[in-house]
Amino acid sequence: MTYEEFWRPLMQIYDQGEAKALAQLVFELRFGLTLADTLCGRTGEEDDLCQIQGRLLQGEPVQYVLGLAEFGPFVFHVRPGVLIPRPETYELCQWCLPSSTHDWKGSILDIGTGSGCIACTLAALLPQAQVTAWDISESALSIARENAEHTHVNVSFEQVDALNIPPLTTVRWDIIVSNPPYICEQERTTMERNVLDYEPKEALFVPDEDPLLFYRTISDYALETLNPSGTLFFEINPLYAEALRKHLEAKGFCVEQREDLFGKIRFIKAIRP
Repeated sequence: MTYEEFWRPLMQIYDQGEAKALAQLVFELRFGLTLADTLCGRTGEEDDLCQIQGRLLQGEPVQYVLGLAEFGPFVFHVRPGVLIPRPETYELCQWCLPSSTHDWKGSILDIGTGSGCIACTLAALLPQAQVTAWDISESALSIARENAEHTHVNVSFEQVDALNIPPLTTVRWDIIVSNPPYICEQERTTMERNVLDYEPKEALFVPDEDPLLFYRTISDYALETLNPSGTLFFEINPLYAEALRKHLEAKGFCVEQREDLFGKIRFIKAIRP
């Protein structure tokens, strides 16, 4: 099966640009072939390509089909049960970085780590940091541990429910970062079917009546456990950016918002008073 024979049928459910991008990703990540290779006629295993094409035609996300997701300069293992890493979240990782990276020896907590993409990325970019990652799901933690091993970083993974954090201890953090569930149930009608049908609901949705559910709990914890001038970073739902800003400022945090690459307010930085 040639590159063109692979992408053209995908236009049944994707536009031409998306179909070609999916094909390039498949040939590159699964078979190690560049676009130039494919245009010169190099290809992968026929049976493998047919199976992948069939799953894509069912609407399954390409990251789950391949078991891999690109994230900045990294490639992480993903399976159903963890959210697929997004380019916006890599922007959040970049914002978390202190001005000096190589010799920074602070402590970082990633709450709701999922695939571990945030924790592993920060551990790779801040090799002297002490990085801890929490998730309620043991299956997610298993994937995150695979990714830590794959990226050759040291991250301490713990099974913790972000809504029921254990009693406070003497632990203190310089950075707490989280990309918690933030999509309200009422937003389902505006979402793509491949997200709704395949990605874990518990990593996506919060009740309509309480969109700041996770942010409240995590910010309370951060207020108690961040070191002086420690920083809390969130990925957020733009619909509730203003409400979250006011909530954090009421607690005394100094708050800054930032847009993502699509021009939406997607991130909040809150410095502990």
